[in-house]
Amino acid sequence: MPVMEIDVAPALGEIRAELDASLDRVAGAQDAALTSVAESMLTARRVFILGAGRTGLALRMTAMRLMHLGLDVHVVGEITAPAIGPGDLLLTASGSGTTGGIVRAAETAASAGARIAAITTAPRSPLSSIAHTVVLVPAADKLDRSETTSAQYAGSLFEQAVVLLGDALFHALWQAGGQTADELWARHANLE
Repeated sequence: MPVMEIDVAPALGEIRAELDASLDRVAGAQDAALTSVAESMLTARRVFILGAGRTGLALRMTAMRLMHLGLDVHVVGEITAPAIGPGDLLLTASGSGTTGGIVRAAETAASAGARIAAITTAPRSPLSSIAHTVVLVPAADKLDRSETTSAQYAGSLFEQAVVLLGDALFHALWQAGGQTADELWARHANLE
């Protein structure tokens, strides 16, 4: 294999510029939806988190931070996740809004009386039609390889936005709640 010259700095700059542009549009157009998601988290009996692939990994990061706040949080599919029901919130994300397992879980959650909050790129998707609150992220979904919305591969921009939106929701809740960092740290995993 021939030796290639690789310069990562331009790639980092391009990714940062895409994230800034996407999240600026979310912050401007989705303030009410984000506030609704945050309020739903606070008032929910329990918060359930569901995503697939890299998006699912991004949401797991949010689950951990919500647990640090003292919320009763469960990752769907984990052996200890209980049944969802009235008063619960399902926070899910799917770029396309068509991921079969996520749509089916949202349908089940809705029929069980839970509220659904969805992060997606697709306002007219099956997931968006089920959700009580939809946060729209201007990003390519994993099947869009046109490079018109993002130069990054597959759903990378969406997945990165999900991480940052989760951190923003956590940070806003933390600041509003008044807990100290030491209070949150007491809930941090100690079996690592």
